[in-house]
Amino acid sequence: MPSLLPFLSPGRSGSPCASGRAALTCRMRCGDACAHDAPNTSDNAYFGDVATAMSRRGLLRTGAVVGAGAAAAGLALATAAPAAAAPAVPAKGRPGGPGAGTGKGLDFVPVAPNTRDQVTVPPGYAQAVVMAWGDPLFRGTPAFDVDRQSAAAQKKQFGYNNDFLGLLPLGRGQYLMVVNHEYTSEQLMHRGYDAAHPTREQVEIGWAAHGLSVVVVEEERGTGALKPVVGHRLNRRLHTQSTFELTGPVAGHALVRTKADPRGRTVLGTLNNCGGGLTPWGTWLTAEENFNQYFANGSSVTDATVLARLKRYGAAGSATERKWERFDDRFDLTKEPNEINRFGWIVEVDPYDPTSTPKKRTALGRFKHEAAEPQLTKDGRVAMYMGDDERFDYLYKFVSDGKVARGADDAARRRNRDVLDSGTLYVARFLGNSSVAEIDGTGALPSDGAFDGAGVWVPLVSGTTSYVKGMTAEEVLLFTRQAADIVGATKMDRPEDVEPSPQTGKVYVALTNNSNRGAAGQTPADETNPRNANKHGHVLELTELDDDGASTAFTWNLLLVCGDPKDPNTYWGGFDPRRVSPISCPDNVAFDPHGNLWISTDGNALGSHDGLFAVPLEGRNRGQVKQFLTVPTGAETCGPWIDSDRVMVCVQHPGEKDGASVDAPASQWPDGPGSVPRPGVVAVWPRRR
Repeated sequence: MPSLLPFLSPGRSGSPCASGRAALTCRMRCGDACAHDAPNTSDNAYFGDVATAMSRRGLLRTGAVVGAGAAAAGLALATAAPAAAAPAVPAKGRPGGPGAGTGKGLDFVPVAPNTRDQVTVPPGYAQAVVMAWGDPLFRGTPAFDVDRQSAAAQKKQFGYNNDFLGLLPLGRGQYLMVVNHEYTSEQLMHRGYDAAHPTREQVEIGWAAHGLSVVVVEEERGTGALKPVVGHRLNRRLHTQSTFELTGPVAGHALVRTKADPRGRTVLGTLNNCGGGLTPWGTWLTAEENFNQYFANGSSVTDATVLARLKRYGAAGSATERKWERFDDRFDLTKEPNEINRFGWIVEVDPYDPTSTPKKRTALGRFKHEAAEPQLTKDGRVAMYMGDDERFDYLYKFVSDGKVARGADDAARRRNRDVLDSGTLYVARFLGNSSVAEIDGTGALPSDGAFDGAGVWVPLVSGTTSYVKGMTAEEVLLFTRQAADIVGATKMDRPEDVEPSPQTGKVYVALTNNSNRGAAGQTPADETNPRNANKHGHVLELTELDDDGASTAFTWNLLLVCGDPKDPNTYWGGFDPRRVSPISCPDNVAFDPHGNLWISTDGNALGSHDGLFAVPLEGRNRGQVKQFLTVPTGAETCGPWIDSDRVMVCVQHPGEKDGASVDAPASQWPDGPGSVPRPGVVAVWPRRR
């Protein structure tokens, strides 16, 4: 069909509880992380505190090395101020809808904040569900029936909560749609569910509903709708019983060997897959996030070293929410202490080959991965940006040793099959350029009118070389959080999706929230995270030195300090706050072909339902946030995907409200009255004019 919307690119998602989320969501998605002390108890000094006695701008002008562990990462920068805006990229296609113009690609009337139990889109746009929980992928699969579920059927049906979404081209109007199924909400899946005593069949349905879906979809002529091609040879479901391979430096290590896998190279399943990314060579990266919540009895571990590692990853509890440990010993840490070390990785999948084994790429480190977003360096290697979605955790980058073979065909995927198994893993340390005394925790701008500064990428490990005192290279990759603690990384407010702009190369980081910032005994606000009790989050813009992803130094500024525009302690990239949509808890980010940033939210603390927002990054409208859609009751906006024909989002956990059940649903999306809510994928497109 002709190009109707000026958009392109994938985005991702995340996980809160400290904002507007239901307690049920917090328990099922992340093991109630916000109700517990943050696992990061390190006393890392803020980079600005280290340099308080120095002139920050002078420090940057002289190119001084900043801090231990940052050797060879000199800051040879002329200024800590943000780089000058790049010229706008010429538009392709035409504006995607009616309404007051903002700039190329954003000509739509903003959706007002609301609490409707539906997907609400701008005037002049149509929408349709692409797939929802329980829809068949294969011929002969039974239709969804909430009262006739089985594990065997679920393995052939679209999984439960859908987070990352991407499209890969097949030609002739067909695409490979790749989707993560992050977690299950058993109370909303099974009638009369007894959380204290789940049945084996309910547990096995949960095992099958987790994981990944690869589904061929095709365009519906004359609209922007997409329909699944049931029974296509490339359709695939991967779940907790599917085979995955450990690759890279940790593969075969003693700490990933189990009774079932004494070689330490083959893992059953992938867990809590949140965000992700697509590689230039045509593969899919999926991120294992809150894996800790699936492993029981960490509190019974007696080895002090092992217990400290479990605590740093939030896995030192007793029984789990879903009680999987009753049905499979690998989820009981007293019986299989190494099984947990086989999760928390970035997984690479070749969706074009349904016989391929997905790879857990251990060179990229192990933590609560929110996403993995690549860009090519100037010399042809790949730089991979990653956030660790936890209060006070860190921002990471991996740079490959090998260069990327160009192309996205079968040959290119073969040539690049090992490129993510060798490289250098870094963690970010930030320096603000304002006086520490000016950052008072309210979000008020410092005297120079911007939250900005510089920073370094501190190396953690490269191949078999560890840069962290007291840790081997394999230990750094297995226990990356502790390694980053040691080198003094900057504690962030839940870094979720991290994505470089395909237009400018600048990197955008969604920092969702952190209600513990500045609380008693907790790390206070700093220029990079400028608000205490930060319930609305912010978006950071990072520019690599020499515009090269291989650089070990960068400048940064805050694009958005989110919240109610009427609050004077919000910031909109310098734009007039009277002309923006309110936004709270940024989670996933994506780009359109014009270079505009799109942001999905998770946990709106302003009282509205979550939504999808767009904001120009260049020119006079930089910072003008506009809301494109809202999602139904209890739901989170995930994905998103924006291309030249449509906008797509995953509607995750609709109806996930405290007290809700199959018999008393809090939402009736997408099937209407008398139905149970089903997570699903939605496509939105402009009506023909």
